[in-house]
Amino acid sequence: MQSIAHSTRKLTAAIILLFLLCGVTGIVSSWMLSAALDKQARASTLLRNHMEADMMHDAVRSDVLAVLTSRDPEVGIQLEDARKDLEEHLGLLRKRIAEDVAFKGDAAIEAGAAKVGGPMNAYADAAKRIADAAGTAPDTAKRQLPSFFQQFSVLEESMAATSDAIEHYSDATAHAGATLGWITTALLVAVLLFAVGGAVYAAQLANRRLVHPLIALSEAVERLATEPDTTLPETGREDELGALARSIQQFSNQVESANAEKQATTELIVETVGSGLQSLAHGDLTTRVDADLTGPFARLKQDFNTAVSSLRGLIGSVHTGAGSLRRASTEITAASEDLARRTEANASSLETTASEVNQIDERLKTSVRAATETVSRADQTIEAVSSGRSRVSNAVTAMSRVSESAKGIDAVIEGLDKIAFQTRVLAMNAAVEAGRAGEAGRGFAVVADLVSALAMRAEEEAGRARDQLTVTQVEIGTAVAAVEDVDGAFTSISENAQSVHKLLGQVAADNRVQSEAISRLSDTIRVMDHSTQQNAAMVEQTSAAARNLMAEIGQLVEHAGQFRVGDDAVAALSTSGAARRPAPKAAALAVASVPEGEWV
Repeated sequence: MQSIAHSTRKLTAAIILLFLLCGVTGIVSSWMLSAALDKQARASTLLRNHMEADMMHDAVRSDVLAVLTSRDPEVGIQLEDARKDLEEHLGLLRKRIAEDVAFKGDAAIEAGAAKVGGPMNAYADAAKRIADAAGTAPDTAKRQLPSFFQQFSVLEESMAATSDAIEHYSDATAHAGATLGWITTALLVAVLLFAVGGAVYAAQLANRRLVHPLIALSEAVERLATEPDTTLPETGREDELGALARSIQQFSNQVESANAEKQATTELIVETVGSGLQSLAHGDLTTRVDADLTGPFARLKQDFNTAVSSLRGLIGSVHTGAGSLRRASTEITAASEDLARRTEANASSLETTASEVNQIDERLKTSVRAATETVSRADQTIEAVSSGRSRVSNAVTAMSRVSESAKGIDAVIEGLDKIAFQTRVLAMNAAVEAGRAGEAGRGFAVVADLVSALAMRAEEEAGRARDQLTVTQVEIGTAVAAVEDVDGAFTSISENAQSVHKLLGQVAADNRVQSEAISRLSDTIRVMDHSTQQNAAMVEQTSAAARNLMAEIGQLVEHAGQFRVGDDAVAALSTSGAARRPAPKAAALAVASVPEGEWV
């Protein structure tokens, strides 16, 4: 029978061959499909180019007709535009026909494209002759039109034959691509089915040769834990699995032999060490193991006896030290309770101090707020005084303008006085002339008298206005002086307010500094109070722990007295304990004698 490793290598090689077959089939199919698609794309491009050439063939005819009709203004076609379109379309036609001629791959297309070149050149030449003659000899151009249409028909027949060949080539290419696609699909499906069948066969072979035997062997090994006589399967195989089954069988036999030896040794250990442990359980620390144990169990006997001796010495030391711990714990408890009372008193004093400092801090903060508000009111007062000074300055300026206006009015009144005087002189001259005129000038004399009286009245009114204006100017001067006095008073008030503002600012700053210092002092006292409270709690916990320690030490002494360690050992341990015993009494008295003020 072949080994599992050899079978696995063969199976792996088969699977690799299946994967290679699938990969090679896929690559070949992809290459064939890519070639078919490329050939079909070339056929489609050739067909599109030929169709565009056919369109340019018709467009050239339309351009020639446009050139001939461009002579008619009503049509609205420009000769140059028509010629430009003709040149462009002829260029595209030549380019597409050249691409058809350059195609290689089908004899019918090559033959048809070779026949298109001559008619295409003749057609293009006829179109150019008509376009050239249309500008200078329209009639000659029209006479060339039948020949042009004849070339059009010849080229159309040639291009139709080529078009049929291209369409036949494109259809054949598409059919061949579809056929190749079906063949490729069928090939891939066949290879895939073959691969799936190979995989299924490999899985069945692996289950029959490896998986099922391993499962049976695993179940048998699990039963060995409860059924030592279980027969293992597959021990007769000549491969790795058979060797594994035989090795497990040998291991099972060795385990059974070892279990028998272990059972005998266990009974001996239980009989010897178990009795010693039972004595230890009853408090007898003088017991020993005297049985003759061999092998690794001799070390167990030695370790047991050594452990009992160490435990006997330890229990003796515990019994001796427990008494010393009881006396020391009593003294620690007394000192802790005294310390707790002192700490509580200090904590109460710190709490009272913290409360009073907080009150001082609140009063200083109230003073700071009042000083700040006073400074704000002083700022408002300074702003109000500044606003008043500005208004007073505006009033002085306005009164100065009124005084200047009054001077101008005085000059006007003086001009009116002069005009009234001259009017009165003229009226007197008119009265003299009217007297010379006699009876004819009587009416004019009356008018002159009225004008003279009006002039005198105007002089009188001007005099009174001057007097009133003089009084007004004096009063305006008095008012200006009063306003300037008010401005000076405002200036003095502003300066005094600035001084008050500065003093209040200093007071507020001093109060703020004092408040901050008191706040820091309050925080420090609060921290000290918190620390003292914590110390008091810790001292109380220490006192409680000391009391608990006393109770536990009493239990320890009671429990240690239950063990029997021998009279000689007890006497030796008592003597050494008395020699090593400390004197904590003096330390406790020293702690208790510290003054209460030094505990803070």
